[in-house]
Amino acid sequence: MAEVMQMSRLSGVEMAAILLLCLGEEAAATVFEELEDADIRKISRCMMGMEHIPVEVARQVIKKFEKAQEENAGIYVKGEAFVQKAIAGSNNPKRREMLMEQLSAGVSFRPLETIAMMLPRMVAGLLEHEHPQTVALVLSTQTPEHTSKIVDFLDEEKRADIMYRIAKIDKVSPEVIKQIEDSLREEIGMVVSRDHQQVGGVDKVVDILGRLSKGKDRAILSQIEINDPALAEAIRRKMFTFEELVVIDSRGIQMILREINNDTLVKALKSAGEEIKEKIFSNISSRAAETIKDDLAALGPIRLSDVEAAQQEIIQAAMRLSEEGKVAIPGRGASDVMV
Repeated sequence: MAEVMQMSRLSGVEMAAILLLCLGEEAAATVFEELEDADIRKISRCMMGMEHIPVEVARQVIKKFEKAQEENAGIYVKGEAFVQKAIAGSNNPKRREMLMEQLSAGVSFRPLETIAMMLPRMVAGLLEHEHPQTVALVLSTQTPEHTSKIVDFLDEEKRADIMYRIAKIDKVSPEVIKQIEDSLREEIGMVVSRDHQQVGGVDKVVDILGRLSKGKDRAILSQIEINDPALAEAIRRKMFTFEELVVIDSRGIQMILREINNDTLVKALKSAGEEIKEKIFSNISSRAAETIKDDLAALGPIRLSDVEAAQQEIIQAAMRLSEEGKVAIPGRGASDVMV
């Protein structure tokens, strides 16, 4: 932000940060409860960088948001402490812990936040002429969801090579990160880390591939298999989507469902296709099926992230039972099923 704060130059995020600082920690915590995590991170970073808000800017921001507040002097704040207290006021312990961890990580090193906020098509264009290893390293620092969207815009011939390189990345030294920073400084900003960062690996690739549009994951896997069959198999064993539960036999589905509570199942089915719904309904009692259907009909709009989390819980139960030899997942290497 400029040294002299001017209302005309403030972005929406900056105005939101100033407003919350004016309203106080309790109000900020209440507002944070209603925001997406990505928005909380953006506003929090902005708040942490503020030490002084000129009174006139504060007055104009509050007026813009249709609030009345008189100030005779500037507002001085300790942004970092304020943000930590505001997030700590959340009523959701799991979300509070996650946000605090992310915020804490951002204080000691600044990840590739600029790329995280850029449109996927723009990021793909930015990385278009970079070496595949550089692209792999940059994408490894992003969320799987954002990376999968970026991969959609990359050259089709490069996708498998980049996924292969991400899978092979383990920990990256600060020196290597710095080299990447230097080559893309204007676009992605500074990244500073005291310790080695875990950025890539098989789990990262599995998460990315699972978010690609249908068919692209298998095409990439096939190309990886040509160069490294063992790595492709390791990725394939970990890849499994919620809709693919239909390939599991009735006995296996029933065992999986015994591990899941009704609330989780209802959320998981919110965006599910008819085939998987029918598979599940046919493997529970008629009364239970009717209850689930009624709960689904009564369930209002919920966040996609909550649906995905519920589906992931069921997938993890399926994979755990498969590893224990209790459930057979066709094509996933589970052959020694207990009978």
